[in-house]
Amino acid sequence: MKSQRTIQKSVEISGRGLFTGTASSLRFRPAAAYSGIRFLRVDQPKPICIAAVVENVSKRARRTSLRNGTVTIETVEHCLGACAGLGIDNLDVELSGDELPGVDGSSMPFVVALTEAGICEQDAVRDEFVISEVIRVVDGDSELVALPPLEAASEGLEIFYDLDYGTSGPIGRQILSIRITPEAFVKEIAPARTFVLEAEAAAMRNSGLGRHLTYSDVVVFGPDGPIENALRFPNECVRHKVLDLIGDLALVGRRVTGRVHARKSGHSLNHELVRAIRGAMARAESARALSADPVVNTERVQRILPHRYPFLMIDRVVSLEGTRRAVGIKNVSINEPYFQGHYPGRPIMPGVLIIEALAQIGGVLLSQELEHKGKIAVLLSLDNVKFRRAVEPGDQLLLVAEAIRVTPRGGQLRCHAKVGEALVAEAVIRFGMTDANRA
Repeated sequence: MKSQRTIQKSVEISGRGLFTGTASSLRFRPAAAYSGIRFLRVDQPKPICIAAVVENVSKRARRTSLRNGTVTIETVEHCLGACAGLGIDNLDVELSGDELPGVDGSSMPFVVALTEAGICEQDAVRDEFVISEVIRVVDGDSELVALPPLEAASEGLEIFYDLDYGTSGPIGRQILSIRITPEAFVKEIAPARTFVLEAEAAAMRNSGLGRHLTYSDVVVFGPDGPIENALRFPNECVRHKVLDLIGDLALVGRRVTGRVHARKSGHSLNHELVRAIRGAMARAESARALSADPVVNTERVQRILPHRYPFLMIDRVVSLEGTRRAVGIKNVSINEPYFQGHYPGRPIMPGVLIIEALAQIGGVLLSQELEHKGKIAVLLSLDNVKFRRAVEPGDQLLLVAEAIRVTPRGGQLRCHAKVGEALVAEAVIRFGMTDANRA
């Protein structure tokens, strides 16, 4: 079992965005175990945090963008590729603009900076998801297939990529098969740069993108090959496609072990594969959680939360990942008192009580923060609340709380509830911490 990793010290990179041309500075900072990769827009009146998970992806052409409300961060894939390739699990990425520095269009400047910062292990076991079923997404003649590893003891990711621009163009068909290790990533993948066809470059400029770029800043292919530039590899294009895929797969939120076969895929299809992997991960987690022994039983839940019958909504907690994530179970019985009036002849669990159950698992998660000892979490606000289906007697609610931001005074959590594989409710919940005696 491998340990999670972060960096030892802060380090900075500056430059102009690849697409927008906006000047920005980026600072990599060490992050606590279970934090994941987080981007922070520090140029806002109040810093905005955006976790690097596919749920935060904003649809863009030719790049991966993340969004929190109206605030976006553009072109994160090369940075995420560097983190994944080097095996970094937890990192805060502070940014002073709306797009990461494009530097040379590859991951190598990020690799150099992160290596300079020093990579260190943390006292926490790395989360990994081993692909156990065939997962396939298709868009026309583009295809991505995720497969289980060939051997049970295999670690990491193997990628086979078939890039086909036809026989008449300057790029042609390029095929690459590689097992991703830190050494292989740095040597074979990280230096590969962004590329476009000459016609694509003209279309981008006409739409207002990339107008600051010259032929030396990005690899532009004319009819006879790169214009005023030289390739770093004969097959640099397919290597960069693998880089983009690695960066996008980081949006799963944890390390993936298995094989991925790609044919002519781009960012949009990459994101669809990530969503499908996240779905498989959720199904596996639900099955495991519903049969798992509790890590926090009912008696311990009552020592953490002040709630009592008939308002204690958690029967057991089956997973606790530091202050990052908590998973609990609520068994919904016909004996629940609210079913007498909600509704006679058609018992449905009130939506507000599902949210209350999510708030309670959130309270359990926040109680793991050392600075929150002796305090309880009080709900302050709800955002993006959605109900997807009814919850009825006999259902078993899987309650999940994931930290967006945790401070000594409170926290903001992304929460959802499922019955089996079906999502029934979700919300972003903000808490304040108050002294237990005062409460």
